[in-house]
Amino acid sequence: MNTPFVTASAVDAALRSALAPTHLEVRDDSAAHAGHAGAREGSHLSVHIVSARFAGSSRITRHRLVYDALRELIPLGIHALAIDARTPDGT
Repeated sequence: MNTPFVTASAVDAALRSALAPTHLEVRDDSAAHAGHAGAREGSHLSVHIVSARFAGSSRITRHRLVYDALRELIPLGIHALAIDARTPDGT
């Protein structure tokens, strides 16, 4: 059975809506994980996001903001999420 999981475009839309990024790249890395157990549990995604909303926040807080923005999508099939979250000044 080939179950559709969360797409990169759905993640992109949710992050744009919640965090108003100045730069956002969402990459679907699922094909690189084909064959291992997690591949049957959901998408493997990488996110590079730059947003002023991260200013003054720790790395953990930034990741929490990303996860919060995706809270409705995660149970629909995100198995792994790599996050690079920065402010516009590069921090």
